[in-house]
Amino acid sequence: MKSIRIPVRTSAHTQMVDITGQIQKAVTESGFEDGICIIFVPHTTAAVTINENADPDVVRDFTTEINKIVPWEDGYHHFEGNSAAHLKSSMIGFSEQIIVENGRLVLGTWQGIYFCEYDGPRNRNVLIKMIES
Repeated sequence: MKSIRIPVRTSAHTQMVDITGQIQKAVTESGFEDGICIIFVPHTTAAVTINENADPDVVRDFTTEINKIVPWEDGYHHFEGNSAAHLKSSMIGFSEQIIVENGRLVLGTWQGIYFCEYDGPRNRNVLIKMIES
């Protein structure tokens, strides 16, 4: 099976976008039933993570704290001026693997899949690949 491309448009410099529904829709439409869904972000200034999606304060706290840990300006040498975005993306990671059973993503009650933007706003892509077990 070829990779499926899911477009993501971000509207802020630093943003977490819940893409759980889009990923589940792609799995459902593909007819995939059982195996592993790999989610990959092909960008060096964006990432993907799994975290709580019930309380929006979790996203707010996450974004606030990562900006404290890696401030946008801190004497970086990268000529494009977005070193902080590169650092944050590497810290969070560019891929996730999720078990799929009976055509459904196996996520905990409070878990969601987030696309993490660190150099927006931009038009981005998320790639997913499903591997049968």
